[in-house]
Amino acid sequence: MRVYVPLTLSGLAEAHRTGQLGPAPLDAFAVTPALREWYLSEDVEELEYAALGRAAQASLRMLATDPAAARRRVVVALDVADGATAFDPDSGLDRSTIGGVRLTAAVPLAKAAAVHIDSGDAEADVAAAAAALGAADLGDDDAQFTVDGAEDHELMWFGVQEIPGLL
Repeated sequence: MRVYVPLTLSGLAEAHRTGQLGPAPLDAFAVTPALREWYLSEDVEELEYAALGRAAQASLRMLATDPAAARRRVVVALDVADGATAFDPDSGLDRSTIGGVRLTAAVPLAKAAAVHIDSGDAEADVAAAAAALGAADLGDDDAQFTVDGAEDHELMWFGVQEIPGLL
């Protein structure tokens, strides 16, 4: 099962230093029944892209709570055994948790398939989105427009061996 773990650059640096993503439990996103129902697609690549997007949104939430973190969303893609994750089927009722899973054990960073990170030109929009997230959650349409501006930026793909250069 492919899972997408949201991080910040400092979280990625810590994973690189320790050689693992963890400690468990670790929140991630994957193609779950709730995500399939929400996204309404049978195309596995589209569904995985939707799960990646959910993880990018969770990374943005991490940035909103950590003003010292570099303003780039970070997502690590991992392939794990189906039994390595747990999810609550009722969590699909909450839009913010669609596709959410929990890794039940720490995962060696060497098992990562890829790292997805915002480019430098996304930083201003990501910073603005992180600052506006609270107001957007309360229903402010202008703030939601600002948050959506971060999603206009595609995350770039990097191999795991490129992590030192990203940090």
